[in-house]
Amino acid sequence: MSESVTIRQASVADNDLLSALGAETFSDAFKAYNTPEDMALYLRSSFAPEIQARELADPLSVFLIAEVAGEAVGYARLRGGRPPADLEAHRPVEVVRLYARSPWIGRGIGAALMRASLRETQLRDYDAVWLDVWDQNRRAIDFYRSWGFAEIGHQPFRLGNDIQNDLLMARALSPSASLAVGT
Repeated sequence: MSESVTIRQASVADNDLLSALGAETFSDAFKAYNTPEDMALYLRSSFAPEIQARELADPLSVFLIAEVAGEAVGYARLRGGRPPADLEAHRPVEVVRLYARSPWIGRGIGAALMRASLRETQLRDYDAVWLDVWDQNRRAIDFYRSWGFAEIGHQPFRLGNDIQNDLLMARALSPSASLAVGT
């Protein structure tokens, strides 16, 4: 990648940016696989500016924004606590979201965000990192596997009125964390 990617931590003032970026990247990734009605319901319930403001204010959340030449091209959200049952960890953190704008997919933005996310987990002394990913999203599943994540289970994901299946994936960050394979 010839462009220089910078990663910065978001502030509460970034709620409008994250609202637009979140809705755009999620929609681009999944609109072809879902009804317009389900997509609209999900986007409204997840990416409104006031929702992003609440998430930004959450002390357990960290948002990282990837920029190239001052343009936001992707972002990640980490949230501490609440691990799935298949993960035994004292201080787990979830990668809630990790998305790049469509023109930037395959150009190192995801890798830069993952590196920065893993750096954050070390700074905050987390012992395991986990995420869920749609079981039909092969590109994302392969990406997470390449970063050392393993499948540990599955859980439902509601997109509008549609219940979908997500894989749970995790990566131990310390010897004290253990990943149990779920059903």
